[in-house]
Amino acid sequence: MELKSILNNFKNTWKFVKEDKKYLIFFLIFSLILCGISVITPLLSAKMLLFLTNGLFKDLINIALIILVVELIRNLFNYLYNVLFNKYSLKATSRIQVNIAKETMKLEVSELDNNSSGVFIDRINNDTREIVNIFSDLGDGVIDVVSNVGILIAIYFINKIMFVYFILMLLIIFIFEHLRMKKFFELDKKRRKLAEKNTGLISELIRGSRDIKSLNVENNFLKIAEDKLVESNNENYKMQKVNAKYNIITASVKDFSNLFLIFLGIFLCLNNYLSISNFVIIYMYKDRLLELLRYWSFLIELAKKFNVAATRVFEIIDSDKFKKEIFGDKILDKINGDFEFKDVSFSYNEDKVILKNIGFKINANETVAFVGKSGSGKSTIFSLLNRLYMIDSGEILIDNVNINELTKDSIRNNMSIITQNPYIFNFSIKDNLRLVKEDATLDEMIEVCKLACLHDFIMTLKDGYDTIVGEGGITLSGGQRQRLAIARALLKKTEIILFDEATSALDNETQKNIQTAINNLKGEYTVLIIAHRLSTVIDSDRIIIIDDGQILDEGTHEFLIKTNEFYKKLYEKELI
Repeated sequence: MELKSILNNFKNTWKFVKEDKKYLIFFLIFSLILCGISVITPLLSAKMLLFLTNGLFKDLINIALIILVVELIRNLFNYLYNVLFNKYSLKATSRIQVNIAKETMKLEVSELDNNSSGVFIDRINNDTREIVNIFSDLGDGVIDVVSNVGILIAIYFINKIMFVYFILMLLIIFIFEHLRMKKFFELDKKRRKLAEKNTGLISELIRGSRDIKSLNVENNFLKIAEDKLVESNNENYKMQKVNAKYNIITASVKDFSNLFLIFLGIFLCLNNYLSISNFVIIYMYKDRLLELLRYWSFLIELAKKFNVAATRVFEIIDSDKFKKEIFGDKILDKINGDFEFKDVSFSYNEDKVILKNIGFKINANETVAFVGKSGSGKSTIFSLLNRLYMIDSGEILIDNVNINELTKDSIRNNMSIITQNPYIFNFSIKDNLRLVKEDATLDEMIEVCKLACLHDFIMTLKDGYDTIVGEGGITLSGGQRQRLAIARALLKKTEIILFDEATSALDNETQKNIQTAINNLKGEYTVLIIAHRLSTVIDSDRIIIIDDGQILDEGTHEFLIKTNEFYKKLYEKELI
């Protein structure tokens, strides 16, 4: 079963590295040359020893010069091999990393919600390199095994008693190596799972450092981190301990085998079963022969490591373990902006239903606000409209087409969402804006930044629009991040613009300016607003009240303030 899995993973990996097969051919050629050199060198060394003991100094000098030439050739091919490998590794690893990153972006948001970021980071950074290295490492290992098997066969023809002796020694070493590898991979499987969690933990430590400091919980967080890291390092220690335990056993077996080899060689030479010169040659090769199982174990270990790493990578790329987003095939290049929720129910998990058979209709170019208590389901409506989650039941229609029938681009290219805590990337302000429009001109950027009340601030920065804003936009204030997100959305120029409490972190003056910008969109775009402050949405065409996942009422501000007690209390509470 494991062999089938290895072959299947090898086949999947080949799809990504076959473009660089010319490098693999060179690896094979160079490996064969290096293998030949590694077989010849001990033979030449044995000859040199014989010439030395017999006083043949002229022959000794000649053989020494030959060895020098052979070693220089080995150095040259080692250099070429390493240069080619680095080129191959860089290209193949990048190709797989880009592909797994691409597939990660196709995962359902629920998968990202339910798994630590370390699950994906560790696979992109580490496992991809392991599966790329298989092709060069495998070539090295196979050639080493083949060359040493060749030496074993040669000994069979030199002396069959010596051949049987080495077979027995190899069998003993094989037993210990098999036990070591079995225990090693049991521990390695557990170690990798812990490593994933720790990668996520370290990521949170860096990303959340400001909150950790402001809450003054460094000691508490570090205690949790220490426990997790110690647990992971303990697994590493156990693995190293297993290796150390079996290494000392196999090393001792080899030491005793060398001693017994001397006794056996002396016995065979004294009884004319073996010439001294052949015994010297066999003795020169003894370490290579006893290392045969190490090379074989290396191949098995390599195959197992490759299988574990490849399985983890291809779980993301082409397996059912992580659910991928599924879209339809209907294309709407430009939508009008009409959409409707029909008896939509949704829950993030089975324990709690967030939306309960809600239904409403939004007309193109209408400005509609959603209000209600925190946790009532307002933001969930935006996530469903953007198809970040699949609904449990009902229908969502965009321009009278079921959202599940539309392509990803038809939905998301026609919609912009500005959240309460927008993510700003560790790029320049200019590059953050160009994410939504690659060919955006500086004039276009300035226009939307002015509309978002951000341009004046940008011009106070030393590098202006080329200013790097740090991971998550850490060098910007909360309000500046929101304004940059608003500018980014405006630059995208979509028919539907969703504001998810997008003015919550702004001061009153900036909020007023943003409100003016939003009002300027009225009549030209379908604008949906989730607002904590009702004063910011009283000019909306309609206000929809959400409570406990259900629609209580809808209408204009004037209508609701007169007819709906729930809305009236929300509004009056804000005035206090």
